[in-house]
Amino acid sequence: MNWEQLLSLKRYGDTNKRLRKEQDETRLGFEVDYDRIIFSSEFRSLQDKTQVIPLSQTDFVHTRLTHSLEVSVVGRTLGRKVGAKLIEKYPHLQAIHGYQPNDFGAIVAAAALAHDIGNPPFGHSGEKAIGEFFISGNGKPYRNQLTEKEYQDLCDFEGNANGFKIVTQSRIGREGGLRLSYATLGAFTKYPKESLPKKPSSHISDKKYGFFQSEKKLFIDVADELGLLKRGAKEDLSFSRHPLTYLVEAADDICYTIIDFEDGINLGLIQEEYALEYLINLVKHSINSKKYHLLSNTQDRISYLRALAINTLINEAVDVFLTNEEAILNDSFTTGLLDKSQYEAQINDIIKISVKKVYQSEEVIDKEIIGFEVISTLLNVYTKAVINKTLEKASNYDLLILKSIPDLYFEEESTTYVKLLSVCNYVSLLSDSQAILKYKKIKGIAL
Repeated sequence: MNWEQLLSLKRYGDTNKRLRKEQDETRLGFEVDYDRIIFSSEFRSLQDKTQVIPLSQTDFVHTRLTHSLEVSVVGRTLGRKVGAKLIEKYPHLQAIHGYQPNDFGAIVAAAALAHDIGNPPFGHSGEKAIGEFFISGNGKPYRNQLTEKEYQDLCDFEGNANGFKIVTQSRIGREGGLRLSYATLGAFTKYPKESLPKKPSSHISDKKYGFFQSEKKLFIDVADELGLLKRGAKEDLSFSRHPLTYLVEAADDICYTIIDFEDGINLGLIQEEYALEYLINLVKHSINSKKYHLLSNTQDRISYLRALAINTLINEAVDVFLTNEEAILNDSFTTGLLDKSQYEAQINDIIKISVKKVYQSEEVIDKEIIGFEVISTLLNVYTKAVINKTLEKASNYDLLILKSIPDLYFEEESTTYVKLLSVCNYVSLLSDSQAILKYKKIKGIAL
């Protein structure tokens, strides 16, 4: 792969090539991507979606929206630091094409801002609830009407693939969705492959999948424009990662590792003493002990340690990326950046205690149970109404249900797969509170 192609400004529907040196410096194309994401209704819904603690009533616990903003800030710094070094290494990118170090930061920031935009209500348990509806629930009978890969899309419903659908999905008056640059779409896609085969290798790109069958043709166009390397068997679509994806992933890893840990301490789920014990090896070269001991409350002390730890891991991720840049470009780098970090053991220790004390806390588990019931009920009622109308068997109740979901986008002649996926996509766009309210209305326990 080469950076000239990887930094493509092309957007859906373009007929002429966009050149970096012709861009308006006051609002670059990659910065437009960020603006389009942040003003989208899909992004706004993240303000009421679970990060760790579902439906939390406290002010300081992170939602998907605050998490995404923080990941974006970290991603921008990662991109700018890497960009400055790459411009030094490849001066023609600036001299001939006009690229600047901040372009790298803008791409990573935009992709990082959107990285969770496809996640359904109730966090990862929401993904599992959608999948189980088709694996063993009332969605299983549709299997015979779908191809193997279409069915797998639904059984392993993936927030990353759904995110790609959301930012690219065309509808009347909105062709190409948000029409992001192909560079941002490439950096956004952590797993540039189809849902099958599952995990064909130990390469980080094969861990999950990144696009549904419905967006397969568009992703091929994106991959070809960016010059992503073809991987895997001929009949199974799989590409190398866009190199900047590694920075988007690192930004997410840094934030959820450190900030979820911080949330756990602020909630009282993790003792404050653990903070210094677990973070000391990340901050020992940068901590000002006098300043730390002057801080009078837990939240300020943890905030200080968190800022230092994030800065340490940013610099570490940049060093790992630059050391392995050539391997990343030829797709022989097979892990996440932090997996090669000198702090890998410390990171894993922090994640372990977060899993035990936060992710598996009674509060989280109880609300995930509720989420399973809510999502399976919505899917059952909505898919039944949609399919019954297609078969001209819709009851009066089905017709009322369809009137309650006017934002469900598909053409009447669409396949069963497209209709089922549209229902899943609609449910995924609901906030936690919206999903619960719709569930209560369907159950007749709220007006």
